[in-house]
Amino acid sequence: MMKCTAIVLAAGKGSRMNSSVQKQYMELNGFPLVYYALRAFEHSCVDEIILVAGQDETGYCRREIVEKYQFQKVCKIIPGGRERYLSVYEGLRAADCDIVLIHDGARPFVTQEIINRTIEAAVQYGSGIAAVPAKDTVRLADDELTAVETPQRDRVWMMQTPQTFQYSMIRSAYEKVLEQQIQNITDDAMVLELGIHKAVKIVQGSYRNIKVTTPEDMDSAEAFAGRLEPYS
Repeated sequence: MMKCTAIVLAAGKGSRMNSSVQKQYMELNGFPLVYYALRAFEHSCVDEIILVAGQDETGYCRREIVEKYQFQKVCKIIPGGRERYLSVYEGLRAADCDIVLIHDGARPFVTQEIINRTIEAAVQYGSGIAAVPAKDTVRLADDELTAVETPQRDRVWMMQTPQTFQYSMIRSAYEKVLEQQIQNITDDAMVLELGIHKAVKIVQGSYRNIKVTTPEDMDSAEAFAGRLEPYS
């Protein structure tokens, strides 16, 4: 049996939320935002969860989230880095598994189906990246905001998380990227592409699997949270 570990990222500052409370700890229907992602993985097929928190927040996360809500699968709470990709690498260093799922703690509505699809793809192809087709026409612009290219909409996918990989593959890719000091890393799929030049496999995500980034996103999240079904 392969061991699966979920790395849940909760070390971001959330500057676009315009709140004194970091977004991953903001209340959504009575629970901190990151609770929902942890809840999904707690009830999934993953064997363990590594929670990556801010440098001074590991104690708070242990007391007020992991222990308070009795998350049994959270095996480690570790401090993250100054950038997202550095936080992911800290999580990878703390993991010992065959398949690793990397998920943003600010995506509260990941489902069991999405988790399973990404794992199945990672086993077969090496990676499984949750994503959804773009609903709108996308145009690429230059520095002067002049449209220069219009990709075919049916070939444009909006990346989500979890982004799931064979552990040895993504660990190697991260080490290559860090060694080469590549900057402007936006997601883990990009690390795989740049680090070891391997294409990623996209799997169907969900339009409800939103990332809460702005106050408007919280409005949507409140609506979605009210429709969540309890786990048995």
